[in-house]
Amino acid sequence: MQLGARTFLLFFVPVTGLLTGSFWSIQRQTLSTLRAGTLASLRQNQKQIARTAARQEDRDRRLLAVIGSNPALLAGVQLLRLEPGAQARATVEDQLREIAGTLALDLLVVSSPGSSPLAGIQRRAGEFHPMPVSGAQPIPRGLMADGNVVYRVTTVPLNQGGETIAMLAAGEVFDLTQFGSPLVLSFHGAVAQSSLSSMPPVAIQRALSGCGAGRECETRIDSQLYLSAPIADLALGDGYELRGIQNVDEAAKPMREGLAAIFVTASGLAITAAGIVSVVASRSIVKPIVSLVAHLKASENTGVLTQFQGAPTTVKEIRELIETFGRAALAIRQSQSNLQGAYTEFVGSLASALDARDPYTAGHSARVSQYAVAVARAMHLDDAGLHTIEMGGLLHDIGKIGISDSVLQKPGKLTAEEFTLIREHPVIGRRILAGVNGFQPYLPIVELHHENWDGSGYPSRQRGAETPLVARIVHVVDAYDAMTSDRSYRHGLGHEEAIRRLEQGAGTQFDPHIVPIFAALANAGGAESASGLLNLSRALCEPRALEMETADI
Repeated sequence: MQLGARTFLLFFVPVTGLLTGSFWSIQRQTLSTLRAGTLASLRQNQKQIARTAARQEDRDRRLLAVIGSNPALLAGVQLLRLEPGAQARATVEDQLREIAGTLALDLLVVSSPGSSPLAGIQRRAGEFHPMPVSGAQPIPRGLMADGNVVYRVTTVPLNQGGETIAMLAAGEVFDLTQFGSPLVLSFHGAVAQSSLSSMPPVAIQRALSGCGAGRECETRIDSQLYLSAPIADLALGDGYELRGIQNVDEAAKPMREGLAAIFVTASGLAITAAGIVSVVASRSIVKPIVSLVAHLKASENTGVLTQFQGAPTTVKEIRELIETFGRAALAIRQSQSNLQGAYTEFVGSLASALDARDPYTAGHSARVSQYAVAVARAMHLDDAGLHTIEMGGLLHDIGKIGISDSVLQKPGKLTAEEFTLIREHPVIGRRILAGVNGFQPYLPIVELHHENWDGSGYPSRQRGAETPLVARIVHVVDAYDAMTSDRSYRHGLGHEEAIRRLEQGAGTQFDPHIVPIFAALANAGGAESASGLLNLSRALCEPRALEMETADI
């Protein structure tokens, strides 16, 4: 093989391999970070579910304790113990039917102290019917299956005169949809209930069969990667297991597509440039090796690849070498500039991937970034600060990737538990970005853009200037865009009303120095709506003077 061909391959192959390896490595690191965030979110959801179930069980115990002190019920149970028969049982069943109807229970059973059922009623098709007690199994605490129906059962003793005369068990139909998260209930490995309505129980059971009882695992259902983890702190009864399950591929799809688009474009340009440089270098590197090495050594000492100035010569090869080396140095400097541009596009794609999850938040991250840059320029932040707030504004809500769609896109007001999950997105966002080099300057914006001036915000309850200025700016403009944007459960506010609410919250929720600046910028443009402010923000980002009194702010 000729020297020219060997030189070409020596340049081109490593560059191609490096680009391919870089894409693979960054994609794996990003997806690994996303997987860790998804698992952390899944664990947090499960802790919340366990706390909710524990509160329900405690409430039911207190309620049953009150029921157990009912004199009529105690008298009926005592009569049933002394004179067991159909008439006494019917009397107790009538009392249980009245109690269950009043308290919206689905199952109410009186058992002997040895747990043998004496009398009971259960709701079927909206009506209460006596429960067969002859040969019936003892009523367990926790979950109990009766045909295709699963009850959550709570049991308390019935005491009279210091003696336990019977046991009272109350049950409600156990419905997984009440928890608002994808869950699977299994009994001895067989799926009993699932909130994944689009998947057959057989497929779910087959996928989870290799997880093992009480263990977190990764599994695939219909070629999609899922994370599954059991809810440990929940009393379900023998043989039952409740698992949370989260689709990792679905959560990672927007980010993966964004990465692929960016790297295909950047890699294509870089490989093309590398090919051109390699061809030119392979034709002109034969004779001027000594001069080139000397120049490279000099560049190594300075850290800057400067123009190669060879001695004047009429030799065509040396003349071409000088010209080619100059073009190569220029291409490297341009590649550095292109890399910075690709980095900016990558951040924008991350923000677009997040906004794409919900049509009501489309463009939210870009608008927050534009508004924040306009305010930062009016406050005379330097170029580094402007760049930080531009990128941080795009990434401020990236932690919502780790929030379940059932919560994030809920068409209505959130429950207290769901709102607690939403408040986790700044911490999730910091965990996602902390593992990626180059994102460190934006972490304060991502983590602290919901901190309030009076210390009532989250996640760290910082007060006043404890929160970095860039995060306080994003807090103001984020609130404005949220108020003026339509949501599935409400229409956006008008511009004037949104500004009024910002001014009302200045000094408590918002930095009192930033709100007047933002209001002055908006009012100077004559904006009357959120869409009008978009045009204003583009004008504000131009380097021009605004007539506003900010000297004392």
